[in-house]
Amino acid sequence: MGDDTSREVPDLRMPALGAAAWLGGLLARWAPLPVVAGLGPVLLLVLLATRRRLGPRRALTALAVVLVLASVAWVAGVRQQQVTHNPVAALAADQAFSSVEGVVTGDPRVTTGPFGDQVLVRLEVRRVTGRGATYDLATPVLVIADSDWRGARLGSRVQASGRLGTSRGPDVAAVLLASGPPTQVDGPDVWWRASGAVRASLRESVSGRPAEERALVPALVDGDDTGLDPALADDFRATGLTHLLAVSGTNLTLVVGFLLVLARWGGVRGRWLHAVGALGIAGFVLLARTEPSVLRAAAMGTVGLLAMGSNGRQRGSRALGVALVVLLLVDPALATSVGFALSALATGGILLLAPGWRDALVRWLPRWMAEAIAVPAAAQLACTPLVAAISGQVSLVAVGANLVVSPVVGPATVLGLTGGLAGLVWAPLGRVAGTLASWCVAWVVLVARRGAALPAAAVDWGTGVLPLLVLTLLTVGVVLAAPHLLRRRSTGLVCCGVLVACVLVRPPTPGWPPEGWVMAACDVGQGDALVLNAGPHSGVVVDAGPDPAPVDACLSRLDVTAVPLLVLTHFHADHVDGIEGVLDGRSVGEVETTRLQDPPGGVELVDGAAGEQGLTPRPAPYGVTRTVGDVTMQVLWPPPDSPTVGPGDGSTANEASVVMLVEVRGVRLLLAGDVEPEGQAALARLLPGLHVDVLKVPHHGSRYQDLDFLLSLGARLALVSVGADNDYGHPATSTLAPLAATGARVLRTDLDGDLVVVERDGRLSAVTRG
Repeated sequence: MGDDTSREVPDLRMPALGAAAWLGGLLARWAPLPVVAGLGPVLLLVLLATRRRLGPRRALTALAVVLVLASVAWVAGVRQQQVTHNPVAALAADQAFSSVEGVVTGDPRVTTGPFGDQVLVRLEVRRVTGRGATYDLATPVLVIADSDWRGARLGSRVQASGRLGTSRGPDVAAVLLASGPPTQVDGPDVWWRASGAVRASLRESVSGRPAEERALVPALVDGDDTGLDPALADDFRATGLTHLLAVSGTNLTLVVGFLLVLARWGGVRGRWLHAVGALGIAGFVLLARTEPSVLRAAAMGTVGLLAMGSNGRQRGSRALGVALVVLLLVDPALATSVGFALSALATGGILLLAPGWRDALVRWLPRWMAEAIAVPAAAQLACTPLVAAISGQVSLVAVGANLVVSPVVGPATVLGLTGGLAGLVWAPLGRVAGTLASWCVAWVVLVARRGAALPAAAVDWGTGVLPLLVLTLLTVGVVLAAPHLLRRRSTGLVCCGVLVACVLVRPPTPGWPPEGWVMAACDVGQGDALVLNAGPHSGVVVDAGPDPAPVDACLSRLDVTAVPLLVLTHFHADHVDGIEGVLDGRSVGEVETTRLQDPPGGVELVDGAAGEQGLTPRPAPYGVTRTVGDVTMQVLWPPPDSPTVGPGDGSTANEASVVMLVEVRGVRLLLAGDVEPEGQAALARLLPGLHVDVLKVPHHGSRYQDLDFLLSLGARLALVSVGADNDYGHPATSTLAPLAATGARVLRTDLDGDLVVVERDGRLSAVTRG
């Protein structure tokens, strides 16, 4: 922030042009091409008809807005045509086996799927051969490959072959399912090699530190979050600290600001100082990679640097508008990027809201403290409606968490970068700087862990139109009222007290859980997490979903603080990766699993998480009828002679799912995990005439079912735990339609949210929270 006063009205003409560019990108993404093409001329005609009423100055501004909007929309339309109408896209439409040659434009990223790890690599294809023809071009492709591609180096030119498939995203022409490793044609240029050396040196400088610190220091410096614990990432989300895990404008401001300070100490002045800043920005982009998110962060960080000088509010607002226009002209796809939107909103909040709040607080607080509070509060508030639309939650501790970590973020970033650079010269010196950076990061980890554990660190809000409209109106109300409330010590302290009370006392969820609830199918995305009512504040949990946060939030909504038994039907990620969310902050009695210890990654995760709580997972006992609180259960599958060792890739794990027959308050439920049709047929032979009230449909409603068995159960409720817009085609109409035809009520978590089975006075019903 500069010395300009908040009373000065900022020049909003350039931000208006930025908003116009943004609107143009959105229109090009969602409107038909003829509409986009005709938009500019129509707006120009309207402007010509009204120019006399507007006056010369307003007419000129309006003309600029129209031209920018039309230009971005036109560029976006052309780019989309180039990506979707080229030889690679045509070959992908035919699913042709092709050979490609191109430049690696992104670091390989490992993702875990149902059948093992896959490597994703972005490639700019320069030559493609398929269907007997060769084409020279330049178009982006996403490569999906096995571990042979882990070593693909950014900037290298490689050859590969495989089957091309169509892409759902607008920013890549096709998906290449690679067969075999890539062949390197040419290595990376010198700047990419230098960038890789610094990143490797940075990781080496913290290699001896604890795992969390080892992952977070590179994330702070260059956005490299390889090896980050998913549970810790969830804590960062709950406390509003996620921006520290990715490349952001703050990273660039800290790094380049540090270089400028060093340059000033060295006597650099005038234009040479600008040159140092430009070189610092270029070096940061190379270090963090030239991906769209990095370029966006660099632009927003540059805006932040300009805002730190004299007349900062005016210069910053103008620079923000220019940055938005330039970024969207270069890459119109950013208009639909969540990261771009959050970055722009946060920067706008800091420039437009924070000065007024700071000047209100400075009446009764020291200036440094007023600014430390105003900046994160303004950034967080500006982003609140969008964050709620994405996550369905509003963080109540974000401002406080950012406030208490802010003193160490700068030192951690600068020391981490120093460790990476110094390590190139002398490794021990790099490790000293890396150790100091990791000590700073340890404080950030502590704040994230403790903040996320608070009773109401984040409150569920919902992603529907009405909740988001209400939240937006509340946000606008806070923006208007904040300067008046913060100006006086009494009202300012009252506001702080109310916020602290909201964080420390968990607000009740009216009517939830519903009276007489029997079982809940939690909305955890593409995965399973079921909760059986075992008594007051107690629940038997079956599966934990793919992420800790959703299942933790579901259990909190159900007011479950004790889990006498956790059953994990099999070790696929969408059933076990959320185990930390069940274990954290709750007393857990036992952990039971399937007999088949496969895939190894899931087994290791469960053993590690349970071991930290002093628990030892054991196979669920077959055929034994047991009572846990109000829950009576019997394991029906897998049989006691089933395999305990698999092929190692998880391909047989579904068939080994634990299947349980459960009774709660007289309601009979079949919890079928992801058991395959062969297992279902075996159950039909073992248990002829089995009838239940509620069926948890196997394998997220997949089309691979033994429908004769499922329909014979006579279930009145069929629950499908499934993620919205998943890549597997779940659930299948061929599975749901026959179930519905029997008269069963079919409910899905992707459409209805949490699904709760309720028994009242002998009547069975279901309540949804969607």
